[in-house]
Amino acid sequence: MIRMRAYVGTFKKKNGDFRLMKFARLKDLPEEFLKKKVKGGKKKNLSEGKEVVWDLDEKGFRIFDWSTVQGDISQIENFPLDSLE
Repeated sequence: MIRMRAYVGTFKKKNGDFRLMKFARLKDLPEEFLKKKVKGGKKKNLSEGKEVVWDLDEKGFRIFDWSTVQGDISQIENFPLDSLE
């Protein structure tokens, strides 16, 4: 079974709510997975501290706001790759 790095963290959303997210950073995702999921178009310019990530629970791209992180970000070293979809 192939494994990858994943993260768990809480950040404050634009509306003031807090969101706990289990996610993978794009740099940690397999290239073939990204090729399947990313459909052309132009790259979105994000404000400082925001990053496009893959939400492992919602199975989709989301924005994680590093500038409003609450507490620590946990790293999961051996997250099973078959959990992406």
